[in-house]
Amino acid sequence: QVQLVESGGGLVQAGGSLNLSCAASGRTLSNYALGWFRQAPGKEREFVAAIAWDGIHTSYADSVKGRFTTSRENAKNTVYLQMIRLTPEDTAVYYCAATVSRAAWVGIHRDNYDYWGQGTQVTVSS
Repeated sequence: QVQLVESGGGLVQAGGSLNLSCAASGRTLSNYALGWFRQAPGKEREFVAAIAWDGIHTSYADSVKGRFTTSRENAKNTVYLQMIRLTPEDTAVYYCAATVSRAAWVGIHRDNYDYWGQGTQVTVSS
């Protein structure tokens, strides 16, 4: 019922910044929790950040806390991930995900989400 398309990935030098967007169609994002996950080759998909339906409550993985910020604009059916001070360890395919939820706190596990985008590649060079 919800289609998600990520954009904004690319190649950036270590210490640089990058902004990702995820546009939704099919349904408005109201009442959806939104998450960001990433997966590097040979590694499991891991949680990065999430934001609740209210656009206020957020969760971040310890590895990105203080460097990444997620936000949303329901009027544009879009969720964002702002990334600063990137390191080569941030290199991965980044996915956005959505699930119907009006909970104040958002899930940090893959199985908490029902809809997924196809991902966008982020590569951080040394």
